[in-house]
Amino acid sequence: MPCDWLLVDGSSLIFRAFYGVPTTIRAPDGRPVNAVRGFMETLARLVMGRRPRRLAVAGDDAWRPAWRVELLPTYKAHRTAEPIPLLLRPQMPVIEAFLDAIGIDAAGAPEHEGEDVIATWTAQAVGTVEIVSGDRDLFALVESPRITVLYPEKSGLTVVDEAEVSRRYGIPGRAYGDFAVLRGDPSDGLPGLKGVGAAAAAQLIRRYGGVQGMLEEGRVSDGDRDYLTRALRVVRPVADLPIPLPAGRRDAYPAHAAGLTALTERHGLEDSSRRLVDALNGE
Repeated sequence: MPCDWLLVDGSSLIFRAFYGVPTTIRAPDGRPVNAVRGFMETLARLVMGRRPRRLAVAGDDAWRPAWRVELLPTYKAHRTAEPIPLLLRPQMPVIEAFLDAIGIDAAGAPEHEGEDVIATWTAQAVGTVEIVSGDRDLFALVESPRITVLYPEKSGLTVVDEAEVSRRYGIPGRAYGDFAVLRGDPSDGLPGLKGVGAAAAAQLIRRYGGVQGMLEEGRVSDGDRDYLTRALRVVRPVADLPIPLPAGRRDAYPAHAAGLTALTERHGLEDSSRRLVDALNGE
């Protein structure tokens, strides 16, 4: 059944496109456009496969938000060396230009990540929501049957609902953020509690209901209490940003035909853009 909203984690999709499509894919002038092509092709397949009534793409206005780093200095520290690969950097504004010309709503929020934008949109949206992202932090938003995450894996997209979170981690469906804080997560720079692995983290959540329950019952040391309090604020997507839910739909695509034609000719991506436009028009 088609969902009411398909919310796409733009950075997640772009990075997967960049690493999944050879950099030998070039524009007529020789510049790499592999991420642009892969992004549009993937988005077209998603639209054709999921048939959403409305679509929006969330972006990272801040790669490592300062307020998150202040709370937890190790937060995504690996991104400081090279936040965006050199061959990908010039492709990011090209993707934004294609989204604008085609007419796909896309937005970010100052000092926040795409996950926060998605969480805010999800809180405002009416009806069913499918979130496309490789960021497990968004598992905390699942709410069966209304909200699911389409999580990319080698076998394809896995539909992650509350039952799937429970199956994977042995925890209640919406407790993934607490689980990551307790166990730790190298991809987010979360150290976790010393001596607490996946099994112990799940057991603590089942026993106390989550990190907040542990704090209220005084079952942690002062040092651990400080870490847990700060880490929870870092991990949980912000769901109340002052940004509106976009329209998510046009009567017809593209929004700017002449601009799209110029973009496709300049970058040699006529077929990819046509497939995406046709998918959006239901063809």
